[in-house]
Formats: sequence, structure tokens, C-alpha cells
Amino acid sequence: MTEAKKTTSRDLTTGNIAYQILMFSLPLMLGNIFQMLYNTVDSIVVGNFVGTQALAAVGSTTMIVNLFVFFFNGFSIGAGVVIGNYFGARNLERLHDAVETVMAATFILCVLFTFISVSGVEAMLRMMATPADVFADAVTYLKIYCGGIAGLLIYNIGSGILRAVGDTTRPLYFLILTSVLNIVLDLLFVLVFHMGIAGAALATIASQFVSAVLILALLSMTKDIYRFDWKGMRLDLDILRNVFAIGLPAAIQSVLTAFSNIFVQSYINHFGSGVMAGWSCYNKIDTFIMLPMNSMALAATTFVSQNIGAEQYQRAEDGTRTAIILNLAITSVIATAIWIFAPAAVSLFSSDTSVIDYGTLFLRTNVYFLLFNCITHILAGSLRGRGASKAPMIIMLIGFVVIRQIYLFIMAHYISNTPATIGFGYPVGWMAASILELLYYHFRVKQPREDY
Repeated sequence: MTEAKKTTSRDLTTGNIAYQILMFSLPLMLGNIFQMLYNTVDSIVVGNFVGTQALAAVGSTTMIVNLFVFFFNGFSIGAGVVIGNYFGARNLERLHDAVETVMAATFILCVLFTFISVSGVEAMLRMMATPADVFADAVTYLKIYCGGIAGLLIYNIGSGILRAVGDTTRPLYFLILTSVLNIVLDLLFVLVFHMGIAGAALATIASQFVSAVLILALLSMTKDIYRFDWKGMRLDLDILRNVFAIGLPAAIQSVLTAFSNIFVQSYINHFGSGVMAGWSCYNKIDTFIMLPMNSMALAATTFVSQNIGAEQYQRAEDGTRTAIILNLAITSVIATAIWIFAPAAVSLFSSDTSVIDYGTLFLRTNVYFLLFNCITHILAGSLRGRGASKAPMIIMLIGFVVIRQIYLFIMAHYISNTPATIGFGYPVGWMAASILELLYYHFRVKQPREDY
């Protein structure tokens, strides 16, 4: 073992658990909020200055973008767990090998993802039954966005490396800077240059490219233990195998869930552009509500991975319970505020009364059911921190995909095909996954060192 010198990194194997989790996750929450501002600002600018159909077009692309981003995030989770284990064990040599392997694989995957996403745009939009009146705008936005998706992917992996060693602060600074840049470019391209939906997409990918350059510069120039050496970049097959063993199940689960949500979008699309735009607004706001729980889940993953690496198994269990309690408390407050101010929140995206009505309907119907996700995501994050990704993958696929699609099919064809009942497909999946995750964790995870 090599004793690691730590400067900007954070050791989660010592200190008060609640404090450590909060201090780790708060910058991550803020960072995720600023990252979500990229696409949300596009929606606000397009919805207010281009029109409802353009807003619906941007909203209809979200699930497709998530197909690719979620897959890469799974790879990021796997990389973070492996690096976090080496960091917790103070194994400096293998930590360096892991960073260089992850970055080499990232560059290869960026090329593949750019080609696949750009070439598949029109086919995926047709599969979602995208209406003719928004199809052309959706193609324009999505092709530009996917053409520059490498910037987002590189940033996410770089910030994942920093997260694995406990540094969530500097990625936040980069996101604040590039989010402000995105707002400026959005207004410039749409209002000044009159580039419409294409301008919104270009503003986003330009800002994401800047964030990628900043994160690469940081990793290359740092003197800390996770420094990325371009000359030493190589693929260590053993490390890569471990990364994919953890990350691939998480990626598959995320991709299939996003793929399932494309079918939810196709059900929504049958109600027309007004409901589509309302659903788009709901999804933007819902994503913001999900940010604290996702950030806390990532904190749980890093906390558990570092403590498992340090062989502090009881501390890993205590951290899981603490993260669940914190997550439920934070989400309850946010959900209440959103329920009260739902119309005002939706009106940020559109002044169309039908859009505001449908967006409010979706929010007030679904928002409190997100508490089920607090439990599901923390337990899944804890299991992944232990190197166990298969169980949460299977559980979430059953809840978010299988049960949700069965519900939607029955509702749409036999019981009540309305926007409210279709939108409730989300909570049905959340509740099912939460119950299954709790049962698995209670009956299967009995010993800290058990093979999951």
C-alpha cells in the first residue's frame, strides 16, 4: 500500500457521517442544478421567444439525449467505485492506473457515442411518434446537441474521478461558469442572431465543450494523487473489466429506463403539442426535484466505496441509513414547495394557459410519490459502492420498465387514457422499485462482506 497525499480530495472514512455526507453532496447538488440549467435554459428561452411547438420539440428530445448520457453515467459510476476503493485503501499506484484507463476508454466511447447518436436521430424520433408539427425542429435540435455530446461526456467522467476522491467543489465552480456562459449564448443566438432552436442547441454544446476543456486541464495539471498523465494513458484490462462489471449494469438499467420513458413520451404525444409542452415542463421541474436525491445517492456510492476499501463495513452501513434519512427530509421540503407553487414554476417555461394547466396537473399528481425514489436510489447507490450493480439494475428494470409499461398499456387501451392517468405511470414504477429494493436489502444484505 502507498500512503496517499491528500489536498483537494476528501477522506470519507473518518469524521461525523451526516456531516461528511452533507459536505460531500451539497456541492454535488448545486453542480447538478447548474448542469441541468443547460437544457432548462434552452426550454425557457425557446418556450418564451420561439413558441410552444419549439418548446415541445426540445422537450421531446430529452429522453433521447438521456439514453446516451445515462449509459455514460453508468460507466462513470463504475469508474468512481473502482477509484474510490483504491483511494480508501491508499493504493496510489493502482489509482493512477485506473484514472489513465478510464480516460483512455472515455475518448474511445466519445467517438462511438457521437456517431451512433447523430446517425440515429430521425429513427428515434419516429419511434417516439413525434408529431409532424414538431419533427423538423426536434431533428435540428437533437442533431446539433448529439454532435457536441462529447463535451458533456468528458466533463461527467472527469468530475466522476474527482467525486471518487471526495472533491465535489471544483466541478461546481466550472459548472457555474459554463452555465452563465450558456445563458449568455442562448440569449445571443436566439434573440440577437435569430437562430431559433438551432441557436439554443449551439449555445449548449459550446458551453459543455468549455466545461470539458476545464476539467481536462484540471486533471492534467493537478499535483494531487489523481493526476491524469496523457503520456501514460493506456487501457489496463483488469481495471477496465472491474469498471464495466460495476458500471455496465448501472448503464443498462439507466438506458432501458430512459428507453422505457421514450414509450411514455409516445403515449403523451398522442394528446397533441399542448399536453406535450406541459409534460416537457413537468419533466424539467421533476428533474430538478430529483437532483438532491441523485446527488445523495452518488454521495452514498462514494461513501460506501471508500469505506469498503478501508474495510470499515459498519460505517458503510451507517452511512447508508443516514443518507436515506437526509434524502427523505430534503425531498419532502422541496416537494411541498413545488406542490404549492406548481403553476408559477410551469409559467417560467410558457405563458400558454393550457401548457400551464397540464404541467401543474402532472406536478401536483406525482410530486409526493418521489419520496419512494429517495429510498430506491440510496439503496442502489450503496449496493454499487460495494461493487454490486446487478441487483439494483434488475429491481429498477422491473419497476421502472416492466411494471410501468404494463400499467401504461392497460390504462391506455382498457381503462382510462387521459393525460393524468398516463402521467401517473412514473409513480407506479417508483413505488414498485422502492418496495422491491427494500425487500432485497432487508433479506439479502445481511453481512457487510457478503457477495451480492
